[in-house]
Amino acid sequence: MARLIYTGNVIVDLVLTIGDIPSPGGDTLATSSLITAGGGYNTMTAAVRDGTPVVFTGQYGTGMFGDVVRKALYEGGLEIVQDGIPDMDNGYCMALVDNSTERTFITHLGAEGELTRADMDKVEVRPDDLIYISGYSLAHPKNAQALASWVTDLPSSCRVLFDPSPLIAELDPAIFHTIMARTDVFSANARESYLGSGLSDPQHAAAWFRGQIRSGGMVVVRDGAAGCWLTGHTETGDVEHVPGFAVEAVDSNGAGDAHGGVLAGALLRTVHPLEAVRRANAAAALAVTKFGPATAPDTAQIDVFMAAALAADAVQPIRL
Repeated sequence: MARLIYTGNVIVDLVLTIGDIPSPGGDTLATSSLITAGGGYNTMTAAVRDGTPVVFTGQYGTGMFGDVVRKALYEGGLEIVQDGIPDMDNGYCMALVDNSTERTFITHLGAEGELTRADMDKVEVRPDDLIYISGYSLAHPKNAQALASWVTDLPSSCRVLFDPSPLIAELDPAIFHTIMARTDVFSANARESYLGSGLSDPQHAAAWFRGQIRSGGMVVVRDGAAGCWLTGHTETGDVEHVPGFAVEAVDSNGAGDAHGGVLAGALLRTVHPLEAVRRANAAAALAVTKFGPATAPDTAQIDVFMAAALAADAVQPIRL
């Protein structure tokens, strides 16, 4: 069975729900807090919940945060490649979720940034696997070198999905272009697409990025509640808008991760790209109706949600 091979990082999310981001020197009280495995764990969880087998190739550590990560990995139904790094803890991310449901991140690096080419050479890659690369990994110099070297040696039949992350503008240009040249599916949100292309219109950015990836590839630019812009799914090269689903959002943290994991799984099952993006839109919509980062729905929840949207002719808002 085709697998999703996830090369990104798993860290610990320290999630605080607040009213507004305090000004410099200020303070505020959180109305809720959560300590959980996050980062790439959210994407992998989304894929697993929608029935996709996932191989995790990243590194992880030992310590207070490493224990949280290890427990989540071994309970998450993932195939784990690495043995972990002794005497080094995992990193963590402070995620601030404000009244607008927007999230602000501050991240500290740990053992997840110590991936080597030797680590990646342990990964058994099958011809029909889909490789998922996150820009968060490429922001760490050691990981970036290992992944850029490894990805160029992949069998041509393997597809690569690249999510550049909010750090897109800070990535090493040489590494970025190496990954892009091997990318078959590029998925970024509107802000990331602007930072990478200089184009403020997500539709135009989607068309521009298609020219930067491997021939025959597809580009998805996520535009929040509005849905996505998709190109590369037809021979004409048209950019098509795929509408989102109207829900009562309470927390946008993890929406992009849910979208990425479900999109990857659908593509692995050879679902048509347009339908795969619609399914990913539905997963992201459901994810934002719950608090916390790893809130991706399972297969049955997505199916019921999409059936309800179809019954409503996908016009009337769906309120949960």
